[in-house]
Amino acid sequence: MAAELVEAMNMVKSFRVSDLQTLLASMGRSKSGLKQDLVGRALRLVQTEYSPELLKNVRQLYESRFPKSAAWLPARRPEGVPVAYSSLSSSPSLTSQGTDYLNGISKPLHTPATEVRLVPLPFYQTLETLLPPTELVAHNSEKLQDSHCVFELTPSQADQVRNASELRAGIRSVQVVLRICYSDPIGVQEDQYPPNIAVKVNQSYCHVPGYYPSNKPGVEPRRPCRPINITPWLHLSSVPNRVTITWGNFGKRYSVAVYLVRVFTAADLFNRLKLCSVESAERCRERIQDKLRFDPESEIATTGLRVSLICPLVKMRLGVPCRVLTCAHLQCFDAVFFLQMNEKKPTWTCPVCDKPAPFELLTIDGLLSEILKETSEDIEEIEYLTDGSWRPIRDEKEKDRDRERERSNTPEYPVVDICIPEANGHSPAHSSTSLSGRSGSGSVGTSAAAGGPAAAPGGGVVVDLTLDSSSEEEGGGAGGDSDDTDDSNDSPAPKRGRYNYDKDLVTAY
Repeated sequence: MAAELVEAMNMVKSFRVSDLQTLLASMGRSKSGLKQDLVGRALRLVQTEYSPELLKNVRQLYESRFPKSAAWLPARRPEGVPVAYSSLSSSPSLTSQGTDYLNGISKPLHTPATEVRLVPLPFYQTLETLLPPTELVAHNSEKLQDSHCVFELTPSQADQVRNASELRAGIRSVQVVLRICYSDPIGVQEDQYPPNIAVKVNQSYCHVPGYYPSNKPGVEPRRPCRPINITPWLHLSSVPNRVTITWGNFGKRYSVAVYLVRVFTAADLFNRLKLCSVESAERCRERIQDKLRFDPESEIATTGLRVSLICPLVKMRLGVPCRVLTCAHLQCFDAVFFLQMNEKKPTWTCPVCDKPAPFELLTIDGLLSEILKETSEDIEEIEYLTDGSWRPIRDEKEKDRDRERERSNTPEYPVVDICIPEANGHSPAHSSTSLSGRSGSGSVGTSAAAGGPAAAPGGGVVVDLTLDSSSEEEGGGAGGDSDDTDDSNDSPAPKRGRYNYDKDLVTAY
């Protein structure tokens, strides 16, 4: 079931606009909008309303476009590349095993009537189902309940685990995992732990992922719900394995399942992404032209779209530009960092628009990959134009550096001191330079005594700024009128400061 669902989604991704509109119209959905909107609408339709009729329509549309394809083949998956996920239903080998037990009660071998389906996980490929999803049953009204399940491995299953390669120390590529989810038969269920969960395998407690601290105020820490690896505590023989699950009974129903899985790393998923999901540069240009195509109903005409070459996740230059097919934006993020972050903390959320970003919908942007190779490291932003071309956007810091270079190339002129008469041929107004030039050194002392400018100890000139032009003319020099001289002699002597200078005088240099 899950494999057919993934194959149908891959076929939908390869449809043209006309195929998508035909599929949506046949199922009574709206067929208006751009191609990315139609793809997202069709994928949601396949995920939520999967039925034989819908499968038939998808298959007919796919075979009409690819008439040479005679078999039910996944789109965008080259021949020989296995589908990432297999069905979660019980395997035929389950019937050859002994009786399974849950909560200490003998359980029939067939799958329960209300079948619970767990969502496929990108980093796990289900090889066999050891215990199908079965509900945890409360024995009493206590808040903490203990439920038990017993299963055993066949010799071939034990050999698979025993001979599997190690991803890192103590972690094998083939594992036996325990998955817990809500007991809801509608749709597919994500992993969800009950409160106060603890898992004991063969009388030994196994590790359950803890809580992630929240960096937002007022937000409680969240526990990452993922499959629990119980392989290190299992008997890799015909001896039965007993699993005890302690859980909080607070009104919600939970189901538990045990699977034999193959574990992938971020590098494995990246290699699969490069092999199966690369959007060509020509298709990317068509997408850009569709976005920038003139709309007569729109009042604003868009002439370009800016795209940053910096990854929003790590604030570094993009290495492998990646985006989600259902997202409307052209901004990309780095595929390697995105997969590594989801390997440690699976959120599968687009870092640009915060919408769901499942692995099946990721694609590598071929055009932006070429642009990254053609541009230098100092280019951090580009702009897509209406014809599908692009141009680099220079950073403001680079522009500032260019302005500095222009200023440094400006010719330098000598600095002129306007206080020196020989520098410009003129004497500054109201300075004692002209007085000293006419009267000599003796006149300077006389003028100082008369309240005029006086020489400062440091070689400067003391100018009385409280005098206006008329008073300066009256007491300017020794060659003035005698009546003015008498008046100046009758005026009181200027006040002296603490350090023997006139209070109303300042030193001018």
